[in-house]
Amino acid sequence: MATKFTKDTYLYWYELMQLIRQFELTAEEKYKMEGKIRGFFHAYVGQEAIAAGCMTATRLEDPYVTAYRDHGLALAKGMSPNACMAELYGKATGCAKGKGGSMHFFGKDVYFFGGHGIVGAQIGTGAGLAFAEKYKGTDNVALTFFGDGASRQGILHETFNMAMTWKLPVIFICENNHYAMGTSIERTSNVIDIYKLADAYEMPADSVDGMSCEAVHDAVARAAKRAREGDGPTLLEIKTYRYKGHSISDPQKYRTKEEVENYKQRDPIELVRNTILTNKFASEADLKAIDQRVADVVAESVKFAEESPWPNDDEVLKDILTDENYPFIVD
Repeated sequence: MATKFTKDTYLYWYELMQLIRQFELTAEEKYKMEGKIRGFFHAYVGQEAIAAGCMTATRLEDPYVTAYRDHGLALAKGMSPNACMAELYGKATGCAKGKGGSMHFFGKDVYFFGGHGIVGAQIGTGAGLAFAEKYKGTDNVALTFFGDGASRQGILHETFNMAMTWKLPVIFICENNHYAMGTSIERTSNVIDIYKLADAYEMPADSVDGMSCEAVHDAVARAAKRAREGDGPTLLEIKTYRYKGHSISDPQKYRTKEEVENYKQRDPIELVRNTILTNKFASEADLKAIDQRVADVVAESVKFAEESPWPNDDEVLKDILTDENYPFIVD
């Protein structure tokens, strides 16, 4: 099976997706079986091809912002697995000093601007990041990720209008995993093809196979080229599927096991793995070596998190808006 992508690209995709998958599965185990992780937890399992394809189609300096299902994109952008796992544990060495938890990863050094818990709020934030890049005169492109549920928020329309008016260098990426919490997209709107929402603003848009790294890469690369050339935003509806529930406490009664298994027949990691083997880019032994390397990285992240200290009490009022930190605030 001939492919236009290189051996190195496929091996990069494979290792990155395995890192995301194994990090998530291990963290889920630490949450459910051992009680070492508390609070909210939204897994990215099944959606890894989006993170992988976006990474090869963009640059490090291109800012990413997303919602609360943020672990996969954070790892893809290059955030330390140690700092990410420590954040899940609530430790001082976490990427947000143990204060953000699962939903609020942040990595300024790799241009990852969060995890955000308010549904749809990051859509406007992403346009703001794009405005900043345009104001500074760079040709960087902001990638703004949101779910199908967030596409029903009013901020999407306000942001689309502004982004098109000002030709902001932003790619709006709807990770359509078919369920807003437990509500299917068919139950929330007459418009079930989310990419068509762009038509009202004459914004270029496309529907993309989110289980394919190749399709994601191609679509994002086209949108990034358009944005870098000053032609403004694009909406990509990337159709994917989450194998886990909305959050770790989700009983998933709104869908059948057969539906989940059907989507797993096009698992993005297996698709890339098969391409690698078919094209003889690597052997089974080579892939097992990658798997082991990933396992070692994840195991080290758990060790790091468990051995890290808890935040000191004097950290409670730091990094937040208080009278003590900002004395100019008046009642």
